[in-house]
Amino acid sequence: MDRWFEEAQLQVIELPVEWVDDRPVYQAFIRELPTLQAQGPSRQAVYRQLAESYAAYAAQLRERTEHTEEMTSSLLTTEELLKYYDGETFDGFELPQND
Repeated sequence: MDRWFEEAQLQVIELPVEWVDDRPVYQAFIRELPTLQAQGPSRQAVYRQLAESYAAYAAQLRERTEHTEEMTSSLLTTEELLKYYDGETFDGFELPQND
């Protein structure tokens, strides 16, 4: 499981094992995203929780970027475009031609 994090170029920081009611409690977090933390009864459970948390984080991030439209000249009206025109070539902009 830790190989998966290495391939994703993420570093998992394991905290010292704590004992609660004579049972070990493992804790860890992702160094690049310290808010993604996990704890569990085994090292494998902690890594599984971290992987699930990271997958949810990545899906949420992808969803946000898919909904964000890139600002291009095609989003501007002709009047807005001419108002800010500074002499540079636009990215695929064409004025509608009246026939």
